[in-house]
Amino acid sequence: MDRLTNTVRPYAWGSTTAIPHLVGAEPTGEPQAEMWMGAHPGAPSHTGRGPLDEVIDADPAGQLGEAAVAKFGPRLPFLLKLLAAGAPLSLQVHPDLQQAKEGFAEEEAKGVPITAPDRNYKDANHKPELICALTEFDGLCGFRAPEEAAGLLEGLGVDSLKPYADLLRAHPEEAALREVLTAVLSADRDQMARTVADATDAAQRLGGVYEPYAGIAHHYPGDPGVIAAMLLNYVQLQPGEALFLGAGVPHAYLNGLGVEIMANSDNVLRCGLTPKHVDVPELLRIVRFEATDPGVLRPEASPDGEELYDTPIDEFRLSRFVRPEDAPAHDLTATTPQILLCTAGSVRAGELALAPGDSAFVPAGEKVEVSGVGTVFRATVVA
Repeated sequence: MDRLTNTVRPYAWGSTTAIPHLVGAEPTGEPQAEMWMGAHPGAPSHTGRGPLDEVIDADPAGQLGEAAVAKFGPRLPFLLKLLAAGAPLSLQVHPDLQQAKEGFAEEEAKGVPITAPDRNYKDANHKPELICALTEFDGLCGFRAPEEAAGLLEGLGVDSLKPYADLLRAHPEEAALREVLTAVLSADRDQMARTVADATDAAQRLGGVYEPYAGIAHHYPGDPGVIAAMLLNYVQLQPGEALFLGAGVPHAYLNGLGVEIMANSDNVLRCGLTPKHVDVPELLRIVRFEATDPGVLRPEASPDGEELYDTPIDEFRLSRFVRPEDAPAHDLTATTPQILLCTAGSVRAGELALAPGDSAFVPAGEKVEVSGVGTVFRATVVA
């Protein structure tokens, strides 16, 4: 078992206080957006044996287990994060596995550099993800029903939004959502900036259901993504609740601290709320234009105290243990690789003491018991 030393990513949208508060450190004044735990080559965790990706490369079957290697290859198939949003992340979607393979192969054939700012596919993998709130957590997830979105736009009283509301009411669901998102992202930038400014003024004046969009516009003035965001469900998670984001589902995280787990991929297609590249034709090919319930997940408890966040993905499996005083030790020995993350209290994983923000990598088959008082998240795979 290895204690992990992890990289904190200083993305501009990151909170300056959430991660320092969790780990008991003084804020530096700089944003601390994501703490990465895993073997992603962009920022692998470090162990006493070296970087985790190199440790796994040296002995894939020993570290991951033969079943995981047979199913996912000789790489850790998930990336675990602490995510601390102090401002909205980009509005985005992720491709499914087949789309990712095709898109990656096409850009490779064209010779588009991996680091090119207009590159869509950094790898050939899909990127389903799960976010579990540690604090109150705000986000956008999936399309609203077109009639509901039309009413929200009309309620602002902005004349230039009326054609979008009319389109939402004039067509069946899929066509309505497709046409409006296409129109918003393809509109003249100057005209759209004026529309967003008028919508922002109205949202600030009206408050209530419009308050989240006024906040988004504060960070991204004039961005078409402000209007696109109003097509989506606004979700406010309470601590312990989670969202699963599958392929083609537009989403954005707005504010809060959470534990995030995802398949090991960098593939993101952006819809807005970003200065980065937005490939509208490719985005429209990937998005699933259907109204959905956000599907807030609550953990399912088992008799042994494990609380599982059930998802349809095998590359990751996230659960937690909320350990009260006098709770017996939990035996977490498994035939698959595990990362354990403490988010509250003081616990032990085998011989390692874990405080909030501390994590450990447990190779497949290694015996490990968790004891102490606190909360531990367990990340593994289904193999």
